[in-house]
Amino acid sequence: MSGNGNAAATAEENSPKMKVIRVGTRKSQLARIQTDSVVAMLKALYPGLQFEIIAMSTTGDKILDTALSKIGEKSLFTKELEHALEKNEVDLVVHSLKDLPTVLPPGFTIGAICKRENPYDAVVFHPKFVGKTLETLPEKSVVGTSSLRRAAQLQRKFPHLEFKSIRGNLNTRLRKLDELQEFSAIILAAAGLQRMGWQNRMGQILHPEECMYAVGQGALGVEVRAKDQDILDLVGVLHDPETLLCCLAERAFLRHLEGGCSVPVAVHTAMKDGQLYLTGGVWSLDGSDSMQETMQATIHVPAQHEDGPEDNPQLVGITARNIPREAQLAAENLGISLANLLLSKGAKNILDVARQLNDAH
Repeated sequence: MSGNGNAAATAEENSPKMKVIRVGTRKSQLARIQTDSVVAMLKALYPGLQFEIIAMSTTGDKILDTALSKIGEKSLFTKELEHALEKNEVDLVVHSLKDLPTVLPPGFTIGAICKRENPYDAVVFHPKFVGKTLETLPEKSVVGTSSLRRAAQLQRKFPHLEFKSIRGNLNTRLRKLDELQEFSAIILAAAGLQRMGWQNRMGQILHPEECMYAVGQGALGVEVRAKDQDILDLVGVLHDPETLLCCLAERAFLRHLEGGCSVPVAVHTAMKDGQLYLTGGVWSLDGSDSMQETMQATIHVPAQHEDGPEDNPQLVGITARNIPREAQLAAENLGISLANLLLSKGAKNILDVARQLNDAH
């Protein structure tokens, strides 16, 4: 938990007068683990409240024979959960932040972004290739990933490998890797593997010079109804200031580029000595054409403060009344400025061609 000690102390006093908080989640094991971790934090803050977890399947969970980038639906893993939120069947929903579009449907907001875990991608190798790296895999080895972002960057870096789509939840993808002889390795988010307790399967961590990560990767977002002040107050204390500001900059960058899962866009952020550094890049589908730049902005990372609510709080779908507006605007402006820099150098053409090629195949 971030921020000063007062947040936890006052949380119980400010808790809503309801007895049961209904929490929506996807049905996968990883989604349940992530939701349980958020509920555990809330229970520690609000011991007087009861929490009920309601799990459901989403479009992205049901369509497993098509690459994510081909389905043409921006809210693949969120739509059904948001429908339940809209109908008051749940009070809040826990998501992997990278699954949440940069423009949310009207009436919703991200009320909390929890402290980010490892944002990098990891390589899991077939048992016969344990001890290898992507560089030392045999020529024409097939690597599984459902992400255009990963495939584009890694094809450029490791031209001796072939990349093929692999879908399903973590359990399914690991089973496909181990039991079929189709893949030599698969690429997964390190945070997901860590949350599942499968660190021992991580054969290689991909650092930014090899593969930059997805916007919001490694962080959890809590989506709520934008006008539900009780629930906004309830979850707002979970905001991690540094994670929030990094992810705000990343989401502003992606939104301004008009990117999504149908085009390869990736980022890397770091906060150091009051400076927020944002690196962003775009790639053609085969990785042959790319462009990336880094910018920085001075941002005071605050302790959570008690200055009262802001009037118009949403930035790129996020409401964080307990983080100074000035810091949030600086992070947003950094993302927009970096996107404009890339666009001025021709990024739109790379993205347009990538989108057309993806749609055509």
